Amino acid sequence: MTALRLNYQTIEFGKIDIHVCTLRNRQEFSDPEGVADKLGICSASWPIFGVIWPSSIVLAHYMLKFDTEAKSVLEVGCGMALSSLLLNKLSTNVTATDYHPEVQTFLDRNVSLNGDADIAFEQVDWAAKSDNLGKFDVIIGSDLLYEDTHIELLANFINDHSNPECEVIIVDPGRGRKNKLSTRMQAFGFTATQSKPENNDYLPQDFKGHILTYTR
Repeated sequence: MTALRLNYQTIEFGKIDIHVCTLRNRQEFSDPEGVADKLGICSASWPIFGVIWPSSIVLAHYMLKFDTEAKSVLEVGCGMALSSLLLNKLSTNVTATDYHPEVQTFLDRNVSLNGDADIAFEQVDWAAKSDNLGKFDVIIGSDLLYEDTHIELLANFINDHSNPECEVIIVDPGRGRKNKLSTRMQAFGFTATQSKPENNDYLPQDFKGHILTYTR
């Protein structure tokens, strides 16, 4: 079996450097024991977790200025968990989650690269309703709505893990499902707003998506 090819990079947030080890590109694949396949993750979608997407960078920059003092934060579908790594550097109480079986391996490696405390992680299935996460003050995520079936699953998952007063920030690159998610979130008593990033000079191309904010 060919070993995964990796990429090491440093992403700057002002004077804060976050070091990340990712997959070299979206063609990498390794599932020798069929663990991901048994979870329904095919070879084409396997690498999606393992690269830094523009939406995740937008979310991290947004969270850099977000008040998380004395708040518990949950990152949903974290992938490379860039926002969690940044918040952890800022001593925020953050928990990361994802469905992919390789996420925790990369998360632990990247926490070590940054010389920080461990980040709590749980592998979760939005549809399972069998996790041990509890409830949070702030829930964040980026580029989560790949399929129509994800809308209700994500909204239910967020609601199940939201404190009565909760702030939710989802960065969506524009896959055409944000309004449907907002409708579901409003049914759970959240107020929905949409905005553009204040700037995206840190990206090589203009960001076409939106920052979705839900408050209750």
